Amino acid sequence: MKQLTIILTGGGTAGHVSLNQAILPSLLELGYDVHYIGSEQGIEKELISEAFPKVPFYGIASGKLRRYFSMKNFTDPFKVLAGIMQAFSIIKKVKPEVIFSKGGFVSVPVVMAAKLAGVPVVIHESDVTPGLANKIALPFASHIFTIFEETLQHLPNEKATCTGSIIREELFTGDKAKGLSFCGFTAAKPVLLVMGGSLGSVVLNDALRHNLPELLQTFQVIHLCGKGNKDESLESMPGYKQFDYVTTELPDLLHAADFVVSRAGSNSIFEFLALHKPMLLIPLSAQKSRGDQILNANLFKKQGYAEVLQEEELTKESFIKSVYTLTERKSEMTATMEKTQRPKTPDEMAKLILQYKK
Repeated sequence: MKQLTIILTGGGTAGHVSLNQAILPSLLELGYDVHYIGSEQGIEKELISEAFPKVPFYGIASGKLRRYFSMKNFTDPFKVLAGIMQAFSIIKKVKPEVIFSKGGFVSVPVVMAAKLAGVPVVIHESDVTPGLANKIALPFASHIFTIFEETLQHLPNEKATCTGSIIREELFTGDKAKGLSFCGFTAAKPVLLVMGGSLGSVVLNDALRHNLPELLQTFQVIHLCGKGNKDESLESMPGYKQFDYVTTELPDLLHAADFVVSRAGSNSIFEFLALHKPMLLIPLSAQKSRGDQILNANLFKKQGYAEVLQEEELTKESFIKSVYTLTERKSEMTATMEKTQRPKTPDEMAKLILQYKK
């Protein structure tokens, strides 16, 4: 009997890879031959190849889709065309029953090539409003799943379903003692986890480091600062532990954390919600993005899950004030989060995707 095959795609940031990482073990357990298409330079190659060395990874060309003027806007369409041809060749060779796209620029040529090859595509949107890559991909897709109910108003009724959040099961198996030990911390002080996404955030890093002396009087601080953003002069500071980024240790660090300060990417904030972690969200500003993180953060604040500090209002003083406001609201916030609906499991999500196989 022929083994069934699926291709996963998505990349550029960890947020466009994490759901694929979560469902991959479920697909393998169901007996699927899983392949991954990403970009050669994107973080997805490292994340997938490291966690799943036996899953074939194919790097293709992909152009960035920019809303602002750049000379690369004239050359990148040719990269997209090259990516479509490369993806089409891979699809014809691998012969998948279905393709699942998590978004990001690299997914666009894959979705287009799938349409040309007659392979059904399921895409996933994590933010309140669809990203540009998914907007372009939508006409070529059989179905789109969303995390937020509010997203459905931006999509065709006949091909959109809200699933709610999907959380990696290993996040629930994290060990607080291991997380504390990994950082050289004790249980004597609460732990503040600060993270700015897989690529890091200069403004978050600076706001934290400017306030470190005062924060360390109250907290132990875990700082995920992004690749290449460690400050070597702070390496030996007691109560402060910095990492470029972490992979397998993240569940333990999340369980060790009492409070989280973060950007407002939807994958991360739903993980904090599932683990009932009071959060201060500092969304990427509208000047640096399409504003999706601002919508995510404001919705979480409205629902009582988070405090929000807009990047334009971020100063040394506003940062420390917002952190202390967060600690004061811990009990209220945690109680609200405990009433939320159980997130979907990766097994459930995998089965939803496979409904659309040819």
